[in-house]
Amino acid sequence: MRAITRQQLRTEFSQHSVLRRKRLSYERRLQRLELISLEQRRLRGQLIETFKYLNGLNNVTMEGLFERDGNVRTRNNGQKLLLRNFKTSQAMNFFPVKIAATWNKLPENIVSAGTVNTFKNRLDKFWTTNPPSTTSY
Repeated sequence: MRAITRQQLRTEFSQHSVLRRKRLSYERRLQRLELISLEQRRLRGQLIETFKYLNGLNNVTMEGLFERDGNVRTRNNGQKLLLRNFKTSQAMNFFPVKIAATWNKLPENIVSAGTVNTFKNRLDKFWTTNPPSTTSY
């Protein structure tokens, strides 16, 4: 992912008139600056945190947060999370519930990465050809 500072943003947009800047849509500005949307950045951050939890890289106990699916008969990424069913919409917004479906769709080479940086790089590379769907998220 390309790191960009506020100064770089100002420099990029100072080259164009104010009217032209206002005409650019949010998606077009992101595309021009080679950035991903806020929803995708949030999803990426949550996937990184999930990777840390599942691999014991956080100082937080994982007990009860995520439950791994023990079904080995179906094709999966090797670290498939159990999808829980809830009756309320409030429970559906709980972090482990929201992220489990997205995590289960990731390929095995991404979720089995050895380090956080390797996970990030593989996830970014995967998303260049398969952009994430934030509508189901």
